[in-house]
Amino acid sequence: MKTKLMTCLLSALLAGSPALAELTIPLLSFRTGPYAANGIPNADGYSDYFTLINERDGGIGGIKIDMPECETGYSTEKGVECYEATKEGAILYQPVSTGLNYQLIPKAGVDEIPIHSIGHGRTSVANGKVFEWIFNYPTNYWAGASIAVKYLLEENGGSLEGKKISLVYHNSSFGKEPITTMEKLAQKHGFDFSTLAVDHPGQEQKSQWLQIRREKPDYVLLWGWGVMNQVAIQEAANVRFPLENMIGVWWSGSESDVLPAGESSDGYKALAMHAPGSNFDVYKDLKTYVYDRGLAAGNGDQMGTVLYNRGLYSAMLAVEAVKKAQDIHGTSQVTGPMVRDGMEALEITEEKMVGLGFANFAPEIKVTCTNHGGQGLAAVRQWNAETKSWNMLTDFIAPDSDVVDPLIIEDSEAYAAEASIEPRCN
Repeated sequence: MKTKLMTCLLSALLAGSPALAELTIPLLSFRTGPYAANGIPNADGYSDYFTLINERDGGIGGIKIDMPECETGYSTEKGVECYEATKEGAILYQPVSTGLNYQLIPKAGVDEIPIHSIGHGRTSVANGKVFEWIFNYPTNYWAGASIAVKYLLEENGGSLEGKKISLVYHNSSFGKEPITTMEKLAQKHGFDFSTLAVDHPGQEQKSQWLQIRREKPDYVLLWGWGVMNQVAIQEAANVRFPLENMIGVWWSGSESDVLPAGESSDGYKALAMHAPGSNFDVYKDLKTYVYDRGLAAGNGDQMGTVLYNRGLYSAMLAVEAVKKAQDIHGTSQVTGPMVRDGMEALEITEEKMVGLGFANFAPEIKVTCTNHGGQGLAAVRQWNAETKSWNMLTDFIAPDSDVVDPLIIEDSEAYAAEASIEPRCN
């Protein structure tokens, strides 16, 4: 009788106690569908880093991370449904989808949940005066386009006068992002610029590459995603376009983009917002606290790939923003608005990255009220088909701010006028 009474009393006390606190950071993944080859490594890296923080550190500030995962299939409509289904108690989203980013921009302020579109989404959200709840550090599409051109200028002795540059792009909001920037850069540097759209999912591109064979551009920029990238690289090889004269955006530079083309992909280049490979100290802790404990996400076979590292990087930036929010507000149980404050005060120095196990992994970042995009740096890397590895060709390069910054101001101010937003940070 005494045992039963104690059991009942304990149950009653537990039932009346608040649930153990957690920090909810949902994952809107796409492990299925035409973009699964890209979504799987990114989701695995994202999950594994949060698992590392929970296992090694006991969470952030002593509070475990809860990461409810919702499968979107890279559908914008399904992504919005997943957002609505997981937003209760959420403190941050990193959607990895430009289409979804556009849909979440107006929702973020209403729901008071910050959105971090790492290197994707609407570029002009870098203007924190207008977009209070949206961030896109460390870089953006317009910066990327200008960095590709700066690299080509360096390769051509400082002049692109009379050269031809073609953009092969995913026919979506993502793919269209760099067009205006490239048009401005063409005017500035005197090169001929043309565009070739590829419809989703991008498996049929023969006509576009036949056109490239006819027009013979000096360089091709690839703004693709998923199967479109591997098809583009193979088609480029088929028409004998020199792969070393082709540069993809950072979403067109993963192993899944080049491996299917085999030796034909050798020499292909891509922009990089971070380094490839697994030669970083963070991997030692991942092995000890995640891999060796059987806690790796998915099949555990994506370690060291570009998009797995992208997931690690995204999660690390999320964790550091939460830590900053906890410091600012003096509490471990932070809310969405508090995390927004942490993101807006975030500073990632090389010293900090060394301490986190990410030495020489990515450029430094400083976010402010007015600047939600960081410094916009990116590097250029090249694929070696023989060694099956990416090699960094350059240091991290600053964008052409004379071209990019006015475009960001113009677009963000037009959005503010349309949405009746009063600019802040005065």
